[in-house]
Amino acid sequence: MCVPPPYVHAGISIDALHAGCNVLCEKPMAASLEECDAMIAAQQSSGKILSVIAQNRFTDAFWRLKAALDSGLAGTVCHAQVDSYWWRGHCYYDLWWRGTWEKEGGGCTLNHAVHHIDAVQWMLGFPSEVVAMMTNVAHDNAEVEDLSAAIFKYPSGALAQITASVVHHGEDQKIIIQGDKARISAPWQAYASVSADNGFPQEVQDRQREARLNAVFQETPTLKWTLHTGQINDLLDAIEQGTAPLVDGVQGKRALELITAIYKSSITRAVVSLPILHDDPFYRTGGTNALAPPLLREIHQRR
Repeated sequence: MCVPPPYVHAGISIDALHAGCNVLCEKPMAASLEECDAMIAAQQSSGKILSVIAQNRFTDAFWRLKAALDSGLAGTVCHAQVDSYWWRGHCYYDLWWRGTWEKEGGGCTLNHAVHHIDAVQWMLGFPSEVVAMMTNVAHDNAEVEDLSAAIFKYPSGALAQITASVVHHGEDQKIIIQGDKARISAPWQAYASVSADNGFPQEVQDRQREARLNAVFQETPTLKWTLHTGQINDLLDAIEQGTAPLVDGVQGKRALELITAIYKSSITRAVVSLPILHDDPFYRTGGTNALAPPLLREIHQRR
C-alpha cells in the first residue's frame, strides 16, 4: 500500500510495480495527470496490478444507488447534485504538507470531494465540459481552496453540480440523481412525480415506479466487505483471479482529471473541455502548483 502525501505517490508506486509488487495507492492517485500516465505505463509494462483507493464505491449506499440507476427505472439522467460537505478546523492545515499546492496538490476538491467525484463519474460517465470557481474562506494558513463549486456538462446535455467544502458544520454528503422518470439518491430516496394536465406536479406520486425502484434497492445484495476492507478484498480477488480491480489506474486518473479540470476552470475562469491534453500546462507535474497560488494569494489580500 502507498499511503504517504500525494506528491510522492507516483515515484513510490512506479518503483514498487517495477520491483514486481502489486500496488494499492491512496487517493489522490498522483500529483498530476502526467504522473498518472507514468503509473499506468509502469503497471502495463510490469504486468502487475495497480488500484487506487476509492472506498466509497464499496458502500451499500453507492452500490445500491448505482444498481437502481442502471435498472433504467429513473429514466434518462437530467441532473445530478453532489454535496461533498465536510468540516475541518483551522489547525487542520497546520500539518507541514497539508494546504500546499506542491505537496498536497490541492484542497478540499482533491482530498475530500474526490470520493464523490469518483462516484459520480463511475455512475454517470465522463463529462465533456467543466466550469468551476474556488475560494478560501476560513483557512488562511492554507494556500489551497477550502470551498469550490463546479458544473459538469455531459454529451447528453445533462448537468451535474458538485460542491466541495471543509467549511460546512455538520458534515453532510449526498448524491441526488434526477432522471426524467424519477429522482434517486444516496442516502436512499426514490421519488417519482406525475404531471397534471397543466404540467404541474400532482399531489400523488407514481407509487408503482417508486415501489419498483425501492425493490431494486432492497434486492441488491449488501456487500460482504465495505469501505477500505471491501477495496482490499477486491484487490486480493484481482490478484488471485487474474482480473482487473474495480478501481484501476485508468479509473484513478479519471477522478484526478475531473479535479484538474475544476482547478483549471477556477484559475483561468473559463469553460474547460475534456480530455485535458498532454500539451496542456495543467497536465504536467507542477502545472497547477505554478498557476494556482496567485489566485489564492489574491483572495487573502482582499481580506
